[in-house]
Amino acid sequence: MQDASSIIDIEKIKTILPHRYPFLLVDRVLEVEEGKHLKALKNITVNEPFFQGHFPSKSVMPGVLIIEALAQAAALLGALGFEENRASEDDLYYLVGVDKTRFRKPVGPGDQLILDVEFITVKRKIWKFQTSATVDSKLVASAELLTTLME
Repeated sequence: MQDASSIIDIEKIKTILPHRYPFLLVDRVLEVEEGKHLKALKNITVNEPFFQGHFPSKSVMPGVLIIEALAQAAALLGALGFEENRASEDDLYYLVGVDKTRFRKPVGPGDQLILDVEFITVKRKIWKFQTSATVDSKLVASAELLTTLME
């Protein structure tokens, strides 16, 4: 694990991930053990664009966006731990599978979503990650994510 002086901020994240507002869903990397584990943070604010329609009377972050945030965290771990696999700067990590997904609690404005990603294995250029999202140390979602690297 890295110490507090090596936390990865949003400016560094933007040099690694191609996503931008409103689809960049990782605000900060809190911990990283290259090639093994990553912990990241997404601050959920009331002015997130999806809250306008999901739902107007009770703001709930869509589950698919929690999965997307976890996938972005997995891409960060891939970029930070498996950089030697990239053939060029144009290679991107693509989400190719979502397995064993569970949503346990709703996520709303004011929550801090903690994204935990653990590398499991790589087979035939498919990386597998075990992921979980928590709010206040309570599990809100989990999934196994499969990614691949393509230009």
